[in-house]
Amino acid sequence: MKVLLVEDTPDLVSIILRGLTEEGMEVSVAGDGNTALDMAFKYDFEVIILDIMLPGINGIQVCKEIRKKNENIAIIMLTALGSTENIVTGLESGADDYLLKPFKLMELSARIRTLVRRSRTTAIPQEKVSIADLEVNMSSKTVSRSGRSISLTATEYRLLEYLMRNQNRVLSRIQILENVWDIDFNMGTNVVDVYINYLRKKIETPDAGKLIHTVFGMGYILKEDLINEDSN
Repeated sequence: MKVLLVEDTPDLVSIILRGLTEEGMEVSVAGDGNTALDMAFKYDFEVIILDIMLPGINGIQVCKEIRKKNENIAIIMLTALGSTENIVTGLESGADDYLLKPFKLMELSARIRTLVRRSRTTAIPQEKVSIADLEVNMSSKTVSRSGRSISLTATEYRLLEYLMRNQNRVLSRIQILENVWDIDFNMGTNVVDVYINYLRKKIETPDAGKLIHTVFGMGYILKEDLINEDSN
């Protein structure tokens, strides 16, 4: 497994490099954003471990630039910034996972393997899934409602696809985190609620009808009609 580690703290680089190498991973290191981009475009990596605070181009911009050319490579953000806003910013830039410093090497390794395993074993998706007049084409990753094309970010699309695959099922916030992002961070944050909000604003309009419902104390459900649904 080829891994690109983008980190400018020598002590942390040494620890991660030694630990992942001992587990059989082939690890290359970039100490700044510009070098990271050069290496990411020149070599084939399966995983990029990306610090946000970097000399030159920061990790957020590096992630965005990589995503323009490669949608499949797994990207894990490393940062000490753990607010909801920081997490959303990292995920919106195209990251698949978000690991807060300080962290245990065992946890980083586990997340790397989970992301790679998921990318290698992804089943061929059902081509189209629909509910009411909302349609998601899993092959082209396009979304439309009543024939109107809807533009979603990568994260919003992954969330909608998960909801569509689990229509009429109540999904907890933890289930959504684990299945959409493979993330297990402080549940005091409201990242799931933020993204549900984003999605509602794009796929629901006053004349189109409501599809995503809140089930108090439990989570969310994608359904045409829900008895005793809330007004949110």
